[in-house]
Amino acid sequence: MTKTNAQLIERKAQAIARGVGLAHPYFIEHAENATVRDVEGRELIDFGGGIAVLNTGHLHPKVKQAVIDQLNHVSHTCFMVLGYEPYVELCERVNALVPGNFAKKSALFTTGAEAVENAVKIARAYTKRTGVIAFGGGYHGRTMATLALTGKVAPYSSGMGIMPGEVFRALYPNALHGISTEDALASIERIFKFDAEPQNIAAIILEPVQGEGGFYVAPKAFMQALRELCDKHGIVLIADEVQTGAGRTGTFFAMEQMGVAADITTFAKSIAGGFPMAGVVGKAEIMDAIGPGGLGGTYGGNPIGCAAALAVLDVFEEEKLLDRAKAVGEQVTSRLNAFAQQYPIVAEVRGLGAMIALELMKDGKPSPELTTALVAKARDKGLILLSCGIYGNVVRILVPLTVPDAQLQRGLDIIGEALAEIS
Repeated sequence: MTKTNAQLIERKAQAIARGVGLAHPYFIEHAENATVRDVEGRELIDFGGGIAVLNTGHLHPKVKQAVIDQLNHVSHTCFMVLGYEPYVELCERVNALVPGNFAKKSALFTTGAEAVENAVKIARAYTKRTGVIAFGGGYHGRTMATLALTGKVAPYSSGMGIMPGEVFRALYPNALHGISTEDALASIERIFKFDAEPQNIAAIILEPVQGEGGFYVAPKAFMQALRELCDKHGIVLIADEVQTGAGRTGTFFAMEQMGVAADITTFAKSIAGGFPMAGVVGKAEIMDAIGPGGLGGTYGGNPIGCAAALAVLDVFEEEKLLDRAKAVGEQVTSRLNAFAQQYPIVAEVRGLGAMIALELMKDGKPSPELTTALVAKARDKGLILLSCGIYGNVVRILVPLTVPDAQLQRGLDIIGEALAEIS
């Protein structure tokens, strides 16, 4: 019997907790590169990429083969019980990729939130301090500790009460909404004046380009000032590159474009081409602040995920995907800027590399209604888009870097058609 999306949505409603949402009313049966096909045979162009997980596309042949090969050897031992070489090799290769002219060490986990929590643990152990400064609009995960860091209440912590303490919120630079680099730095100084002394702060954590917050890019001057501030006060600077990492911005890590290096970097999402893999990499002396047994997890650095991640790194080299990210970003930005000239509701086009967004406004105010309409119109025409932003009025583009040019342009055509209909 052929299943329908409607039937599966009904089954979801009966079996799955209400808090697990569904952005689009489709159930996918098959996917390849930038194309997905639902259970009713409908084909769609995927500009969401599993929320920045599929920089190498759905089921890249080399990633798929690496997983099959690994399954013929070992699928799990827990690295803390019995080691295996892929874990070591992946850490070696990531250490070499993360910016910073210092010795580095890594630890592998399963999810981005887990990586962020462990980054904070490491910073606290190293500094012997407990406070953390995070930023409004930042997204760092949905666990209890990472929700304290995430700078957006609805829907992530709605109805759950106050999250764990000793997290202080600063302003993230956002020129469109009137927050300058100077304003953002002043908000940190206000924390030092009114909430916590610098010697009580273990870490400052931020995304070089905010993801869920709306694809706002941290100005280089701001990042350099943060580096100076952290050095002055002995604070660990954590770059959350869960979404920006693995080549999305045109360099393997976005911090390569910021003029400074973080002390600790988190990564996940696209690092393993759709398989669960995450990690923390940082200065060796900081990473070694926690003794044996203090870091790890049953599935952390699973052999299957390691094999997939190693294949992803190979694909980036062999297919020159960093260059491709820049080319994709140029094509997307050019077309979206043309739409901005044509349709006044497009208030801004921004991003870094192939991490691009357009923000919609009406009468000078954020318009989540227009954004919802754009996403729905595009879906009806065969394109999957994702919205985001602290006001829910941003459309983000996370198309696989491996997308064929013709398919990329067709997706952009659909965005143009949808904008024409809602303007």
